[in-house]
Amino acid sequence: MGSRMVKRLLDAGHSVSGYNRTKSKAQWLLDLGMKWAESPRAAAQAGDFVFSMVTNSEALRAVTEGPDGILAGLADGKIYVDMSTVSPSAIRATASQVEARGAEMLDAPVSGSQITVEEGKLSFMVGGKRETFDRVLPILHAIGPKATHVGANGLAVSMKIATNLSLAVQMLAFSEGVLLAEKSGIPRETAVEVLLNSVMASPMVKYRGPFVLKMPEEAWFDINMAQKDVMLALEMGVQLDVPLPTTAVANQMLTAARAMGYAKEDFAVLFEVLAQMAGMKSGGME
Repeated sequence: MGSRMVKRLLDAGHSVSGYNRTKSKAQWLLDLGMKWAESPRAAAQAGDFVFSMVTNSEALRAVTEGPDGILAGLADGKIYVDMSTVSPSAIRATASQVEARGAEMLDAPVSGSQITVEEGKLSFMVGGKRETFDRVLPILHAIGPKATHVGANGLAVSMKIATNLSLAVQMLAFSEGVLLAEKSGIPRETAVEVLLNSVMASPMVKYRGPFVLKMPEEAWFDINMAQKDVMLALEMGVQLDVPLPTTAVANQMLTAARAMGYAKEDFAVLFEVLAQMAGMKSGGME
């Protein structure tokens, strides 16, 4: 997703210097005009606005700390925007380190998918100082049309976690509906068509629901990533005394998916897990 954001920035005329652990994966962006940075530090030194998107809290520390990390490349007046879905405590800790360098930090996780990035429909939730948000807003709008300031550092990722817990829950509920209809005698394709045109079809269900008929060759958001977000939600629930019963059930199904060898599949494979539990040996998936 991050690479597609870079393309939108390049298309909007911005100068972008970027780094990725595997340079070959960034080659298509270099061909489009992105400048290569030899390290996260070099990327941070190259511009006034620094963006990152990584897998988890550990990866955030890895890309920010150390002599070649982003923190080492920050200075007075720079703004660092992290778009990862990580723990709120990790964001707040990083924000303190950023401020110690004389820079400002925003956490700005996104809501959407590869398709929404390409269509220019991505939305952001942003945590940090309001005046810092206002400075970054024109750049965010080059990527997606909607950015909402939700409060201090850490609150945007809290909002993102609260949003993402619904992804697995919705996919599981959708799968239950399809399978119940199919085992009653309705063709799977028909059940999918009806549900995707019903009141229960959220934007996520509309673009991921068809995966129960044919899974994508490459996962958009795999089981491991989905479970990481669900575990963050469950951790927040314990800390804040908020019961999350449907999230807990979805977490168990994600664990079952990993046990069945589906860790790298898109989390729509929850349908296959449920299908096998329902006695449908192959699940009918291609």
